[in-house]
Amino acid sequence: MKKGEVDIISMGCSKNLVDSEAVARMLLQCGYTVRFEPENPCGEYAIVNTCGFIQDAKQESIDTILALGELKKRGKIGHLIVMGCLSQRYSAKLKALLPEVDALYGKFNFRAIARDLPDISQGTAAKKPGSWRMTPKHYAYVKISEGCDRHCAFCAIPLITGRHISRPMLKILTEVRALAAEGVREIQLIAQDLTGYGVDIDGKRHIAGLVSTLSDVPGIDMIRLHYAYPNQFPLELLDVIRERPNVCKYLDIAFQHINDRILSAMRRRFTRRETLDLIGEMRRRVPGIHIRTTLMVGFPGETEEEFEELVDFVKTVRFERMGEFMYSAEEGTYAAKHYADDVPAEVKRSRLERLMAVQQKISEEIAAAKVGRVFPVIIDGREGDRYVGRTEYSSPEVDPEVLVRATSRLMRGKIYNVMIESNTEFDLYGSVVR
Repeated sequence: MKKGEVDIISMGCSKNLVDSEAVARMLLQCGYTVRFEPENPCGEYAIVNTCGFIQDAKQESIDTILALGELKKRGKIGHLIVMGCLSQRYSAKLKALLPEVDALYGKFNFRAIARDLPDISQGTAAKKPGSWRMTPKHYAYVKISEGCDRHCAFCAIPLITGRHISRPMLKILTEVRALAAEGVREIQLIAQDLTGYGVDIDGKRHIAGLVSTLSDVPGIDMIRLHYAYPNQFPLELLDVIRERPNVCKYLDIAFQHINDRILSAMRRRFTRRETLDLIGEMRRRVPGIHIRTTLMVGFPGETEEEFEELVDFVKTVRFERMGEFMYSAEEGTYAAKHYADDVPAEVKRSRLERLMAVQQKISEEIAAAKVGRVFPVIIDGREGDRYVGRTEYSSPEVDPEVLVRATSRLMRGKIYNVMIESNTEFDLYGSVVR
């Protein structure tokens, strides 16, 4: 165990990552050394930022806490602290079930960790230097709001995070300017309901104005948008994406399903016809846009015919990026209270695998269509004899990468024109064009 060292393990989504970074920044100011996602935790403190979205994510968080608890018993780490969505929702249960945990903080009081730990900085002059960000130096996640007012039948997030609250635009702008001054070139804007930004302030959707303002910040080469919502989508945002060269032609928007009965049962307040019209409008207003969506299989009552309708939807629309997951009944949600989880687990798994196979074929065809073309690629790092980068159409860690032949030295965070020479199901391979 290393005195004065804190190991931070961040679970779940990028919104959690932002919170983990906030804790790291405060602890550095208190004089601690901070390590992110260590292979061998050995700090005086270990902090787990948990996820509570679906059952698999909750179980992963619990397993991580238990593993760290074993390290604590063996004296490898000193104190175990848990924060985030899981402890926000199940604080009393976790206290009873996990005695190895020394302190629990929720989704909104985690800043008290720095107050509760002793300050070891020995004065301002001795405060520890070091990066407080988990991401590489050239890109960062910026959270523009917290919470969600949508209350979809299957989703526990509003139960955890509460009502939608937008950050003031000036605070976001100040943060992005500071990140640009530190060398950040790519901003990932994130929120549970990004397209609802501003509604809680004055009843209007201000996401288009926010993105337009941020695109004027000198030094920011890419801005990418995560977690839009289809209902009441502000179409003026599409014009900003089309017109601003540093706003990526990329949108992360979960449609969840296409069958009208399922959408109604999900309380999505959006229909099949509206879905198809919105996707058509996106592609009409922003030629070349890459849409990333998420779809669910096995929602209560989903019939084979309704699942086939979902498969046909995927084949017809041909999403450039897609994630899939199985329904799980989450305690306290409308679906868990009112619907029987009546689709057998093996049927859910079979449907998930089939949908993934359909999308894999589509993804390979979309990747193949890029062969022979030149794209600007931002470099994230190097692996062996190739650099690893991304086009504007790919978000870090979840989307396809571009593997660039290392015929000369490339700089991380810089953008190069790359000729795409070949592809696999997901990734692209190419060389820098001089």
